[in-house]
Amino acid sequence: MTDVVAISAQVEAAVQAALTQVLPAELAGTDPVVRRSDRADFQANGVLAVAKKVGIPASVIAIDVARELRYAGWVTTCSGPGFLNLTVPDDVTWSTVAARLADTRLGVSSPHAGERVVVDYSAPNVAKEMHVGHLRSSVIGDALVRVLGHLGADVTRQNHIGDWGTQFGMLIQYLDEHPEASWKGQGADTMSALDALYKAARAEFEADAAFADRSRARVVALQSGDEATVEVWRDLVAESEKAFQVIYDRLGVLLDEGDFDGESRYNDALPGIVEALQAKGIASESDGAVVTFTDGVNNPEGDPVPLIVRKKDGGFGYAATDLATMRLRVEEYKADRILYVVDARQALHFTMVFDTARRAGWLPEPVHAEHVRFGTVLGKDGRPFKTRSGKTVRLADLLDDAESAVRAVLQDKQHDFTDEELDDVVRAAGTAAIKYADLSNTRTKDYVFDVDQMVATTGNTGVYLQYAHARVRSILRKAGETAGKVDTTVSAHAAEKNLALTLDAFDATLRDVATTLEPHRLCGYLYDVATAFTRFYDACPVLKADDDAVRANRLALCDLTGRTLATGLDLLGIAAPERM
Repeated sequence: MTDVVAISAQVEAAVQAALTQVLPAELAGTDPVVRRSDRADFQANGVLAVAKKVGIPASVIAIDVARELRYAGWVTTCSGPGFLNLTVPDDVTWSTVAARLADTRLGVSSPHAGERVVVDYSAPNVAKEMHVGHLRSSVIGDALVRVLGHLGADVTRQNHIGDWGTQFGMLIQYLDEHPEASWKGQGADTMSALDALYKAARAEFEADAAFADRSRARVVALQSGDEATVEVWRDLVAESEKAFQVIYDRLGVLLDEGDFDGESRYNDALPGIVEALQAKGIASESDGAVVTFTDGVNNPEGDPVPLIVRKKDGGFGYAATDLATMRLRVEEYKADRILYVVDARQALHFTMVFDTARRAGWLPEPVHAEHVRFGTVLGKDGRPFKTRSGKTVRLADLLDDAESAVRAVLQDKQHDFTDEELDDVVRAAGTAAIKYADLSNTRTKDYVFDVDQMVATTGNTGVYLQYAHARVRSILRKAGETAGKVDTTVSAHAAEKNLALTLDAFDATLRDVATTLEPHRLCGYLYDVATAFTRFYDACPVLKADDDAVRANRLALCDLTGRTLATGLDLLGIAAPERM
């Protein structure tokens, strides 16, 4: 755990100590309510909340608290009805910068050490291409995995792929009856071929009742372990997983073959799930199906909404599988927290699954399950993003489009990259453009996919942040030295102070992301860092600083900025190139 004490924490402790000196003993521990301020470095508003309790005007209490703070060496003024404005002493600013630079974790603590977290994300379907609908789950889930892991949690990644069910009987039967249908050995086009065959099988299934019956019989054969059927199924799964991995590698997502956790894994457990729910009196039969109900969950007519765990035909619904996964994640992985990164349209489903699992004892207190819901990716027309022909957009095509747009932007700029170096930068920036555009939006809201805006080198984009990092690294290369000892006696320029205080919030920002499960907070923070750095660099010469100590301190700020940007981008799953 880091020993660096954030400046904000030092301010909060100082105000807390002053309040303790001024207020009655029964009010000890009053929240000082410290925030960044545009009137000073920080503002403390805690006095306002206690003034009525003690029957003394807030302005009077504030004067007494300010006096105590000044005794302790803090520059403090009062304003308004009881606001305390604090200016951080320069030596505190520089001391904290030096401490962060000396810390490999940049002052980030490990508050989630010892916590076991399971994150269920991405979840593509076997024999189908990954498309825009998988983007948000994949990148949001991956960012949360990275942040929670960085904060000390023991994180288990789970990619709950769709690899079981009626659709496989249908596809395998179609392949058996159409030996001319080729899909193996087609490299990058394998999934496109499989996707086309799946659609052809679906069309025949819906149009030919006899084929539909044969397909259902094939499902039975698969479930009973028929060797020939299982062999084809295994091939489909293996080829699909290879194709998924290609996309994950391009996206910079941590998921790998060890994280695949298909629906098939839980197939044998599903009858027991239903039997246990019935034995506990939680599930009952309704119109031939086995269902559960959740108090307060009703349809518009006021009737209870059922959660189907076993269908009329004896098949099992998604609820049964989700209940089985939850039981395993609690019992085998010993999870303290389970996150399901799934789109917002499944909110009711998860509300009912969590309720059922809790009542069944499969989600015991204090284990916490959360539906990390997210909105939809929209086209410029405000509708769900599709191709011009109305088809679902492939993830591979999104990445290709972003890379093409980045290449066009870079070709308009002067650079001395070799062709290989340019290709590397294009790949890194194209991925950054896609991922950051997604992650920087509030996850619960829809957002518009606009590749031209995403690849912009100015504004709040992933490419801009990569440029900011590369700019910092360029300054340090030109300096020809690493950041040396920080001189705490040097006066801090306002732009230096602002950058230092912005960098100071890194730990608090990551804690906030881990609590809210909202990666856009980290994106906004990194943009603030880049903006503060630009203002600092414009106002404070670094390489041409007049004084050696000033130059050293400014190089230290550059170094800390670069490392913070690189670490923050990595926690978003975005590369931070040394040159752009």
